[in-house]
Amino acid sequence: MLKRTLIGLIKSFEQTGDRAKDPLLKSRYYKLSKEKAWEEIVSTLKKMPGYKVLHAVESVGEIVMEKRTAFGRTMDITVHVIPTGLVTSAVDIYSASRGSLGDLGSNYRVILDIFRTLDKKLAAYKIDSP
Repeated sequence: MLKRTLIGLIKSFEQTGDRAKDPLLKSRYYKLSKEKAWEEIVSTLKKMPGYKVLHAVESVGEIVMEKRTAFGRTMDITVHVIPTGLVTSAVDIYSASRGSLGDLGSNYRVILDIFRTLDKKLAAYKIDSP
């Protein structure tokens, strides 16, 4: 965590993906069609305390959210639901803090929080990769 805080002194965003060096930031895969994954994910995100879903566009698989930090900064979060097959979907997240200073690792923690919530809700469908 110290490393993340130090990186966060200068970096004010974080994102997930298949090529992420940190295993906790790798894309998540679920054995669900895009439509079913979309329903489950949007409904789960809307219930997360402290987060506000601003809009969700199913046709492009994009959910835009925001979260206010304890220090009053606003974080913009975009969750992508990507179909990877007929019955598999991937989830990637991009989180950025507004303002010019670093985030002290808060975007990293937000992504882990969202993934933890989704992994718990969709545990029965989680797969390593398609």
